[in-house]
Amino acid sequence: MAHPTDKHPQIENFLEATFGRTTAITTDTCVSCKESANEFKDEISKKEYRISGLCQNCQDEVFDIEY
Repeated sequence: MAHPTDKHPQIENFLEATFGRTTAITTDTCVSCKESANEFKDEISKKEYRISGLCQNCQDEVFDIEY
C-alpha cells in the first residue's frame, strides 16, 4: 500500500472529492484508469504515483514517454 504525498488540507479535500486520490493511492489503484497500480519502471515513477495517483501506463500517456 502506497502513502500519498502530503498536501494542504483544502487541496487534499479537492483532490479526494474530484479524483478519489487518497483512496486510490492507499488501495494501489490508478485515479485515471482504475486499474491496479503496483508495478512501476523506476523510483521516479513510484514517486509520481504518490503525487498524482497515476499508474505507469497512465503516466506514460500523460507525459508521452516511450520506452
